[in-house]
Amino acid sequence: MKETKRCKKLVMLMVVTAMILSLAGCGKKDKKSDKEMKNITLVLDWTPNTNHTGFYVALNKGYYKDAGLNVTIVQPPEDGATMMVASGDAEFGIDFQDYLAPVYTSEDNIPVVAVAALIQHNTSGIISLKEDGIDSPKGLEGKNYATWSLPVEQAMLENIVEADGGDYSKVNLIPEYVTDEVAALKQDIDAIWVYYAWAGIATECAGLDTNMIYFKDITPEFDYYSPVIISNSDWLKKNDETAKAFLEATKKGYEFAIDNPDEAADILCKEVPELDPELVKKSQNWLSKEYKAEVERWGYIDKERWDAFYKWLSDNDLSDEIPSGYGFTNDYLPE
Repeated sequence: MKETKRCKKLVMLMVVTAMILSLAGCGKKDKKSDKEMKNITLVLDWTPNTNHTGFYVALNKGYYKDAGLNVTIVQPPEDGATMMVASGDAEFGIDFQDYLAPVYTSEDNIPVVAVAALIQHNTSGIISLKEDGIDSPKGLEGKNYATWSLPVEQAMLENIVEADGGDYSKVNLIPEYVTDEVAALKQDIDAIWVYYAWAGIATECAGLDTNMIYFKDITPEFDYYSPVIISNSDWLKKNDETAKAFLEATKKGYEFAIDNPDEAADILCKEVPELDPELVKKSQNWLSKEYKAEVERWGYIDKERWDAFYKWLSDNDLSDEIPSGYGFTNDYLPE
């Protein structure tokens, strides 16, 4: 009897031990799995909008998690996303090709490179009320244009006005940083530089009847990339597989937004509830056709178009020369 009890105790002890070891093994596996997750910080260029939908879809759908990535999206500090990426405080960020020119010509050798285009073509231009009759750049003569007072901005405006046979000196430049395009157009401003996917759609939602002049339609060199995903070139060299995983998951997010704009808009509003659902939905439907446009490969940056804009800048003494092909790479993009 004692032997039987002793055997039963031994068996129970073995079972309990096995259970403990099994649970311990599960705990180690979870901890190991947690350690394998790579932390990635993405810093935006501005407040969240439909330019960024693919990121939020990738978060919401678990594409980043499936890729072994723990992605945190943050808004930019006062000195912008690029400096945060350059300093190593963020692995990825959002910027614009025109704003990157001073970075690439800096004597400080700032380690930043564009790794993907979020939108294939420059969707910015000059918007005005249709009643003001500005249906071409020449029509800006005698009109009030709200300027950011940036040399590149004003040089581009001068270019399209003169290309249309107009006299740029007759354009009334009003120094004003417009944050509410609808209100500005209803008051003393006749024309504003906007990105149509957001500010332009906002005028539609407000019921305004407008004219839109796209820069790329007047001067081909102005079909530059805005915006782009940037990364730290030093970080990329040591983390190429992580970078590829991030861009693969991001691609899935944007391709979902292309195929399902309404659902993608709902996801963006869920992740960023302060956004206006009507604006987001209309913007998402408009922009879904622009993310990839005519290209097959999401995020692809065309070297000729990239170089053409920087050559125009240097030819017009707006920037030091930037070597051909410098400042971007397609090497980390998914096929």
